[in-house]
Amino acid sequence: MSQTPASSIASSIQTSRPSDRPSSGPIELAVLVSGGGTTLANLISRIADGSLHARIRVVVASRAGLGAEVHAARAGIPYHVVRQRDHADVVSFSETIFKLCDGADLVCCAGWLVLLKIPERWGGRVMNIHPALLPSFGGRGMYGLHVHRAVIEHGCRVSGCTVHYVDDAYDNGPIILQQTCPVFDSDTPESLAARVFAVECRAYPEAIRLHQSGRLTVHARRVTHRPVA
Repeated sequence: MSQTPASSIASSIQTSRPSDRPSSGPIELAVLVSGGGTTLANLISRIADGSLHARIRVVVASRAGLGAEVHAARAGIPYHVVRQRDHADVVSFSETIFKLCDGADLVCCAGWLVLLKIPERWGGRVMNIHPALLPSFGGRGMYGLHVHRAVIEHGCRVSGCTVHYVDDAYDNGPIILQQTCPVFDSDTPESLAARVFAVECRAYPEAIRLHQSGRLTVHARRVTHRPVA
């Protein structure tokens, strides 16, 4: 899949705002999942405790039988399964997914593992969180414990997470924010994963709030956070 040019991404993000949503209303989210749904559960919890002014209107899964379905059901969120193998190509697969997301302000990839082709109407309105400090330890095959094992084997002293806008390549879009945590000599992939996830639980809601505020613009891949007026 070809990569979207940086200039095209920048233009779409600069003009992107949560459309037709009253400034005082919650941001409407669609969440894409491919696993157990821990990130989805975190967003649900943040919404419930009032620290994230949002509503999840739909969850879309890439396969059946995921733990994420339990979290969606408990929260009363509509849940759909869209499998890549049921579609002729990535374009038709992606279009089916984004039709389910229409009406949302922002799509949040939450452990989503399948490559997407972002429709033009969704440019600058799709976000992902990655459990490492991009551009290191990203790309195809870099997910879950694979990431944390690679970080440890490389001898890194710091890891963390990256929240970025999504383009048509794995872990490639403009970075919104990053948060860090230490890597200890005694770490296993599992212990590092737990520490990184604790950082993710703070970072993703913060990135959503920044997008919601309309204070993000992109120039030459650099995301600028405009100060509050």
